[in-house]
Amino acid sequence: MTIANLFRRGELAFLPGQWFLTLAGLAAISLASPAMADADSTFSINGFGTFGLARTTSDNVEFVRDISQPRGIGQDWSAKIDSVFGLQAAWHIMPQLEAVVQATSRYRYDKTFTPDVSWGFIKYNPTPNLSLRAGRLGTEFFMMADSRWVGYSFLTVRPPGDYFWYLPFYSIHGADAAITLPFGDSVLRAKVFYGHSDGRIPLADEQWDIAGSPMIGGFLEYQRGPWQVRASYANIEFKNDLPIAPVLKKAVGGTLSAQDAAFLATHDTRTHYYSLGVVYDRGPWQAQLMLNHIEQGSRALQSSDGGYALLGYRISEVTPYLGYSWVLSKSSGNAPSALAAYVMQDSHAEQQTMFAGMRWDVARNVAVKAQWDGIRGEASSLFPYRQDNRARWDGRMDVFSLTVDFVF
Repeated sequence: MTIANLFRRGELAFLPGQWFLTLAGLAAISLASPAMADADSTFSINGFGTFGLARTTSDNVEFVRDISQPRGIGQDWSAKIDSVFGLQAAWHIMPQLEAVVQATSRYRYDKTFTPDVSWGFIKYNPTPNLSLRAGRLGTEFFMMADSRWVGYSFLTVRPPGDYFWYLPFYSIHGADAAITLPFGDSVLRAKVFYGHSDGRIPLADEQWDIAGSPMIGGFLEYQRGPWQVRASYANIEFKNDLPIAPVLKKAVGGTLSAQDAAFLATHDTRTHYYSLGVVYDRGPWQAQLMLNHIEQGSRALQSSDGGYALLGYRISEVTPYLGYSWVLSKSSGNAPSALAAYVMQDSHAEQQTMFAGMRWDVARNVAVKAQWDGIRGEASSLFPYRQDNRARWDGRMDVFSLTVDFVF
């Protein structure tokens, strides 16, 4: 069987040729940026990237970064789930008007690293305290959610999964408005947004099309000295049902009844996201505490509570850190059949994760990280893992990760 066929089937952990061809295409734009910047000082190009390797201690499930990834990793080292490259161009048309475009290459729903335009918006500041944007925007459902692929901005190798797994949304087509109000030594910031989702979520060999699903939300943030506190709320109304029927037919050879299909429908259901985050960052200390509650409108998806706590202490260029995260979900009704129960089980999560690691800032804008995650959960905890072997999975797994993050 050819390498190309293995990759299409998701059996190849990583395809170096495709990754570096993608990098070459994007880097060509980056190499042109100095001349462009000299010709017009209002235009700039910046970039970011991560080369990451990871492996687990189990082949009974495949570990993924989040549910936007169709396949994950097992006991063999792989660069698939954490590696990314991105470029961002900004044009300051006038002091109050700016255009921004960001493209990223990462492992996505269709099992490729095909570059995607993640941001593309116009930003207008009618006053110094008011910012208006329209176009393709990054989502800010939870604190720090809009920069989940900029590994350099995180202390950890990746955002803690128990908290962020339920967010497959990276961009919307819409608009937002943010206002900043200073109060002495403190700053109060608020933002509201509205738009439509853009993307797909993989489900086995199928994809759940969430494009066109309307989203609305906002946050209120308070900052004083080293402290930053944010409360957020958002919701999305899904426009399409999950592609359950073809998945079940392939997995267990079963067919959903009309009653099951109605019970598991996601069409026109609404999911609500609530979160509270606290960050402390002063001197060598960095601490974070994040909590969330997700209320699912469909009985095919389980509602959940999750969070994480993180503490790091910088010693010269090295920052060791320690953290703990958790997630617990529950169903919202009794399944009318064994097939419906099988589907509902896929979105169940009940686990805790201890994680520890070290960040080494080896050079300006370059950081090397190593991390261990110890996942300890119930055998029934299958979300968001891929290719699960339900008969052998016991809910326990260790994940080892190494990354090099950079920005320029």
